[in-house]
Amino acid sequence: MAKFIIEGGHKLSGTITPQGAKNEALEVISAVLLTGEEITISNVPEILDVKNLIELLQKMGVKVARQAKGVYTFKADEVDTGYIETEEFVQKCAKLRGSVMVVGPLLTRFGHAWFAKPGGDKIGRRRVDTHLDGMVKLGADMQYDASRRAFHLTSDGRLTGRYMLLDEASVTGTANIVMAAVLAKGTTTIYNAACEPYLQQLCKMLNRMGAFIDGVGSNLLRIHGVESLHGTTHRILPDMIEVGSFIGMAAICRSEITIKDVSYYDLGIIPDTFRRLGVKLEQRGDDIYVPAQDSYEIESFLDGSIMTLADAPWPGLTPDLLSV
Repeated sequence: MAKFIIEGGHKLSGTITPQGAKNEALEVISAVLLTGEEITISNVPEILDVKNLIELLQKMGVKVARQAKGVYTFKADEVDTGYIETEEFVQKCAKLRGSVMVVGPLLTRFGHAWFAKPGGDKIGRRRVDTHLDGMVKLGADMQYDASRRAFHLTSDGRLTGRYMLLDEASVTGTANIVMAAVLAKGTTTIYNAACEPYLQQLCKMLNRMGAFIDGVGSNLLRIHGVESLHGTTHRILPDMIEVGSFIGMAAICRSEITIKDVSYYDLGIIPDTFRRLGVKLEQRGDDIYVPAQDSYEIESFLDGSIMTLADAPWPGLTPDLLSV
């Protein structure tokens, strides 16, 4: 079994740059299935989940070329739709968390997809209802295959846009529905949509590909379906979870560090949350400077009550940083 051996008591110093955001990468890489034209994506985090998704796309017939570190081109002009129906494909999807994001693109472009409840980390529950309900509302037929322990989604012709109110502001659920809706007939309205920066990034990329999405950045999205999409280039944002982890790391070790290229204005409430905990940090251009501190004083509310922190849908604090 692999293990980490950590020797404490050492000061940290210097600069560090966060990698591209994994959650955004899983969304925008899946979106390459929506067109047969070439798409170039940069700042791709070369980590296991992302590599596994790229390998899955290659198995499906997507042409992938690594141009440089973190820079990939994709061309989905010869997708093997037969492979999508195989047991091997379904089992691979069941083991890969990122595979859930290919359902919307496959369904809307090719008319069929398998939804196997994905793997991934086990922090909290991961509902799939939002994804499936959204596809059915767009006109998909859904059947459960007990032998494969997966849902088979099919569409007789193009999906059809409609109004839907999501029962939870699911980021991946919203992303999946948006990708399915961009090639649907008519207009799809999504209320209580997630509005995280990574979802905004996906919508901006799709708009550059020829989609027509209104309300990007809000919880009310309108997607006006188009006949087809074309290629584009896209750069993934830095991972806000890494940025927050680096701030916490510096504070715990009472150390001075600089975090480079953080896309500061996409961090939302994260910097102010650390400030409330007594951590000093400065914005320096698009970098964050964390000075060394010997002590930290947690703020209290104006009425004198004890400060409490809780996660919430964006623009609230991301739950991934509560452990920090």
